[in-house]
This record gives sequence, structure tokens and C-alpha cells, in this order.
Amino acid sequence: MTDTNIPSDGLTDDEVKEILVKSKRIAVVGMSRDPQKAANFVPRYLISKGYIVFPVNPSATEILGLKSYRSLLELDTVVDVVDVFRPSEEVLGVAEQALKIRPKVFWMQEGIYNEAAAKLLASNGIKVVWNRCMMREHMRLLGSGR
Repeated sequence: MTDTNIPSDGLTDDEVKEILVKSKRIAVVGMSRDPQKAANFVPRYLISKGYIVFPVNPSATEILGLKSYRSLLELDTVVDVVDVFRPSEEVLGVAEQALKIRPKVFWMQEGIYNEAAAKLLASNGIKVVWNRCMMREHMRLLGSGR
């Protein structure tokens, strides 16, 4: 269900697979307490595959039994990926925070794209993925493995 108005991120399957294999620690911005929402079941899936997830949600203190952070700037650890579940128009602010914590990858979930954010991060050496579901890509490229 990809949005045809969003350009391709230009990444090959091998590049996406490499991100999924090499990344261990994922900050999930906009993670939800609602088990019906993708912003809850996608990180839950990632946890089941061995990833370490750090919820980022200013209105929650805990999600899935994990401490929730109010912003990326509150994280007290290095993360490999910032995975974003926020509306496209809010992504630039998230990208500006991400720039300060320097993840290897900034991943905008399916249906999410912000050109200014993508350019800002890419020009600072951060790999940018957009309009892709991290869970769907994991299932497609790695199957039941890690």
C-alpha cells in the first residue's frame, strides 16, 4: 500500500537488508500504547526478532514494559536506527533531533516522507529510508530469521 506520490528512496534490497542485519538498537518515535496500531505492533515484532527498542512518546512513561522517552534528546544510549511513526509534516523536527544523536539510519515508516528531513540527514552522512515498513521489509528480506 505504498503512496505513489512519494518518490522512491532509491535503496536496493541489499542495502535495506544490510540495515536490518547490522542494526540492533532502534528508537521508535511515535510508538503507541494501542496494540491495534502499527506504531505498537511493528516495534513489538522487532523486539520478537531480537532488536532492542527504545520507545519515544512524550505522552507515555512506559510502552510494552519499556521506559518511554519524551524525545530523542532524552535517550541515554546510542541507537542505530531512528524509526519514525509521525505525520510527514512533523518529521523535520524529529530529523533535527536525530541529527544531534547521530543514528546510522533514519527510517520513515510506510506512507511517511519529508524531503527536507531526508536532505538534511543525507547531507550529514545519515542513511535515510522512507515509505517502507520496517516489519514488512524484515519479513520480506529476512523471513523468519534475524
